[in-house]
Amino acid sequence: MKLARKETQVTNSAGAGSGSDAVRTRRRYRQLRRAELEAQTRLRITEAAMKLHGTVGPARTTVTAVAEEAGVQRGTVYRHFPDEDALFGACSMHWLSLNPTPSPDPWVEIEDPSHRLRRALAELYRWYERNQRMLDNVFRDAPLVPALKPPVEGFQRQLSAMHAVLMLGRRQRGRQRARIGGAVGLAIGFGAWSSLVRENGLDSAEAVDLMAAMVAAAGDAQ
Repeated sequence: MKLARKETQVTNSAGAGSGSDAVRTRRRYRQLRRAELEAQTRLRITEAAMKLHGTVGPARTTVTAVAEEAGVQRGTVYRHFPDEDALFGACSMHWLSLNPTPSPDPWVEIEDPSHRLRRALAELYRWYERNQRMLDNVFRDAPLVPALKPPVEGFQRQLSAMHAVLMLGRRQRGRQRARIGGAVGLAIGFGAWSSLVRENGLDSAEAVDLMAAMVAAAGDAQ
């Protein structure tokens, strides 16, 4: 009789343990599922803001519009992004992950500075052409939207890194080097591509030729 009672206690204890494991498993599943749904909602809000930035522009992108585009309540937007800086920062990072700027690292392998410049301009101008609407809106609205300052400054740092790579191997010094540096800086800017291609009707290949010739002339000038 005592043995039977002991076996019953052991069985009940094992059953209780199994029940606790099952409860913990269900709780863990619910937590993971909740986190997954929250991540999906955050991404939907981010993509809604990104879409509006590319259409109406950042200055006209309101929390109400983002909420409507994402299919959520305003409070849900604020729960994920308490302020404009957080929302615009996430939007910029997501957009760049989908539209990365050309990397200057492969350009370093090209020894001839003129060939390196042409490769860089071809890649940059293709990128500008693909993303012109977003770039137009961001640069237009940057003076009006403080939250755009970090991404715009980040892009300027990328251009500076590209500029440094494109100046490698150039032997000119003094004012001649300064003229080349200015010409390279002008050539890699979004404004140069926009002016040549959109305002003056050149195609991107012609724009590359013209800017490469300008940089070469700057190097030849005395």
